[in-house]
Amino acid sequence: MTTSGPRRLDVVLGDITTIRTDVVVNAANSTLLGGGGVDGAIHRAGGPAILDACRLLRATTLPNGLDVGAAVATTAGHLPAHWVIHTVGPRYSAREDRSPLLRAAYERSLILADSLGASSVAFPLISGGAYGWPVESAVREQIRAILGAATAVDVVTVVAFSAAVRDLTLRAMA
Repeated sequence: MTTSGPRRLDVVLGDITTIRTDVVVNAANSTLLGGGGVDGAIHRAGGPAILDACRLLRATTLPNGLDVGAAVATTAGHLPAHWVIHTVGPRYSAREDRSPLLRAAYERSLILADSLGASSVAFPLISGGAYGWPVESAVREQIRAILGAATAVDVVTVVAFSAAVRDLTLRAMA
């Protein structure tokens, strides 16, 4: 049974690759083959099994990569999680409202987590780094998407990469 939003939403300051959870969400690039930021950190910490699974996806069902707002699951390799859900956030544009695509990345990740039977999910801030999204806006969209999602996930942990982002997130939840 799905409900609106998780039963509990936690905010922590830390490294998403060390969070014990059923699912770690990767703010992936569309190639699924690693990169910088969260994407690179997850691939490095999880080891070659994640990259191998992503290469298989590219060779079979996703030859052109993952679309913005879409989500796909792989093994978590050496991470303290069962799965990695890879999702691609949109690049920020001052001329075009891409916030529905940003929220879709969170919502589709939670839908996929439900299909895996996951009860806990850890999210980074999607699109809030190299994709140029203003951090305060990215945080608002993150919280809006997570709390509004129809999900059976019990616990969502938002993993902030800095104290400033953690504080913004806590204020957005108030």
